[in-house]
Formats: sequence, C-alpha cells, structure tokens
Amino acid sequence: MRHLFGLLLALAVAAALFLGAGYGVNRIIALRGTVTSAGAQHALTSTHGLIAVGLLVATGLLIGILLLVPVSPLATGLPGLALLGWSALVVLHSRYAARYFPLPNSHFGQGTSYLLFSGVLAMLGAIMIIPLFVPSRWRGRSSYLDDIGEDEDVSVEHALGLVP
Repeated sequence: MRHLFGLLLALAVAAALFLGAGYGVNRIIALRGTVTSAGAQHALTSTHGLIAVGLLVATGLLIGILLLVPVSPLATGLPGLALLGWSALVVLHSRYAARYFPLPNSHFGQGTSYLLFSGVLAMLGAIMIIPLFVPSRWRGRSSYLDDIGEDEDVSVEHALGLVP
C-alpha cells in the first residue's frame, strides 16, 4: 500500500517538476531578458519574480521533504529515473529529446527544456534516485516494530548502544 502511495507521490513530483520548476525557470529567464541596467536589482522582487522563485522553492521543498521522510522510495526514485533517462537521451540523440518534449511552446516546456539541456535535471535525477539504494526505505515501519517486538520498550539509549 505504501508503494502505491509512493507511485502517486511520484506523479505529483513529476508534475511539480514540469509545471512548477519549468514555469519558474522560464519566468526568471524572461525577467532576465527584459531587465535594463537600472532595474537589474529589482527583477526578482517584482510580483512575477517572486512567484517564479516561490514555485522553484516549493518544488525544491517537496523533493527535499520526500527525500527525507520515510515514504516509499518510488516517490522520488521514479521521477529521478525519468530525469536521468531523458538526460541520457539528450546526450545520445538531442534531436529526439527536443522533438518529443511535452508542450514545447508553453512556459512549462520551455523552462523545463532549459533545465534539461543545461544538465540541471540530470543532476537532480541523480540526487532523487538515492532512496532507491537504501534498503530500509523499502521496508515499512511495521517491519521495524516486528523486529523489536511490540511489547518491548524502546529507549534512545538502548537503540544507540549507550546502555550495556
């Protein structure tokens, strides 16, 4: 059941990456292009700039929380594998990666393609697959309780090995 929930979270993370990060990066790039030398210091503090930065921060927080919270490793692992696969396609056949990119003319697609072709999504994908290689993430909390027994009292000192 937790892996089914992890699959649903993986879809949410993929949507957040494409919609939130893609739109945020596209808006930041657009703000950079329209800024003159007099307004260079105020571009990100405008309403559009704050929304763009907020979307990037929210996407990063979602990914960071799912990397730390003991949910199914599929929540970040599946989108991470997709990012690595798409980045490998860019390296091997960049023409195909650009041709089959979803919504290429939208704000979301343009920002995400910038992240993809700059290599940021490859780095993010490598970070997001780390929970797939942690064995304890595949077991639920109930299996840990089965190992120690429900009747036993668990103390921090005993768990850390401080008590002989």
